[in-house]
Amino acid sequence: MKKLIIFLLVMMPFSVKAQSQCGIENKAFKAGEFLAYDLYFNWKFVWVKVGAASMSTVMSTYNGLPAYRTSLMTKGNDKLDGVFVMRDTITSYCSINDLSPQYYRKGALEGKRYYVDELWYSYPNGKTKVKMHRINHHGEHQWQEKEYNECIYDMMSIFLRARNFDDTKLKKGDIIPMPITDAKHRSDSWLVYRGKENYKVEDTEEKFRCQVFSFIEREEGEEKELIKFFVTDDANHMPVRLDMNLSFGSAKVYLRSYQGVRNPLKAKLR
Repeated sequence: MKKLIIFLLVMMPFSVKAQSQCGIENKAFKAGEFLAYDLYFNWKFVWVKVGAASMSTVMSTYNGLPAYRTSLMTKGNDKLDGVFVMRDTITSYCSINDLSPQYYRKGALEGKRYYVDELWYSYPNGKTKVKMHRINHHGEHQWQEKEYNECIYDMMSIFLRARNFDDTKLKKGDIIPMPITDAKHRSDSWLVYRGKENYKVEDTEEKFRCQVFSFIEREEGEEKELIKFFVTDDANHMPVRLDMNLSFGSAKVYLRSYQGVRNPLKAKLR
């Protein structure tokens, strides 16, 4: 499921050290935004709808300070349940001032395994400190704390930050580092900018001009493209399509509906 939710990763300007440097001004989204997606899986050379995902952002508070609370829910349908049960819920709190991550929680039922990841962020002495808690599928609690000299994000906070990247200087083939963590370890991963393409949303007449990226991860010394994704080429940087290479096959994610978008959809062609 991690590979699915990495569709939230969009190109971010990499920075280090102080919290203010890890932050970024939000111009891409607002409280009240809601995005809905359909999930498809390649089953015996036929693309079959196997579930849905939705993401919402609302105004909230965290530790008494204003914060965006963003929630992502992913659910497989009856067709997928017969093969692999999937029920994931992610909740993230990020500062309204600069989108710096404050708290992250993922509860996931994947197959017969249920686990919980939690992260608490603080920024002492210009560093990033993360308190990590995992409840594994045996119900065991695992705790650890790590401190980094660089900025570290989770799968949700990096999405919110990355939607505000400055793309005016991107060139085809550019590489953008993407350091993320869960309650177990930090991952070395990056994005490669593939250029621009037009994309027609499945089963609709809507068409968008998009920027295309590949998400690459290094595992056991090997580099692999996990996701190729399309985001609107405007100030919203709204993800509209993802092509995913999973360990058990190929999957696609298509935008179904959207509301509460902050900026004009200048990338919409029709």
